[in-house]
Amino acid sequence: MAKPTFDEFTEMVDEAVNRVPSYYYRCLNGGFNVLRKKKREDEFYIMGEYVEDEHLGCLIVFYYGSFAALLHDEPLESWEQEIMDTVLHELQHHLESMAGCDDLARREIEELEKTLRK
Repeated sequence: MAKPTFDEFTEMVDEAVNRVPSYYYRCLNGGFNVLRKKKREDEFYIMGEYVEDEHLGCLIVFYYGSFAALLHDEPLESWEQEIMDTVLHELQHHLESMAGCDDLARREIEELEKTLRK
């Protein structure tokens, strides 16, 4: 299967977002954004990112280029699952931030440290 175009990817993100009840988006005033670029930190691709900015507000960004780099020849179902996983993951960051909690961020750092030690 050929990778989805940017527009198709954006539609897939919209479909995934619409599957989640809207009350989870409370205070996500910058909404969901899709960028064409890929984002990396060292050898790791960043699929999505929760952003809190004093001027832009709270928003979630998806990096189409990162998805394309990792899933280029994967079936459409793999793209859909990775998108949904990313939606839920970034929403967890948002909800934890609103609750004054950072459990997910701490777990991510622990996982990264384990990976880098190998």
